Amino acid sequence: MVDLTEEERTAVTATMKRVALLMDEIGWQTAFADLTEAQVRALIEEAVEGFREAMSDIAKSNAPEIPF
Repeated sequence: MVDLTEEERTAVTATMKRVALLMDEIGWQTAFADLTEAQVRALIEEAVEGFREAMSDIAKSNAPEIPF
């Protein structure tokens, strides 16, 4: 088990929302074994990109403002 930071937990939540939107398109009733390669790839890419974007947004919001 990985010990996630609070920021990472927040990013995971944001990522879940993005992946859920894609699952809405694929269909929640679809078994994982029935997904096409393209669908699995899309889910992985959405998860990775979602996490990266969320972590970037969190880092930007936590960065101190430069006063000039």
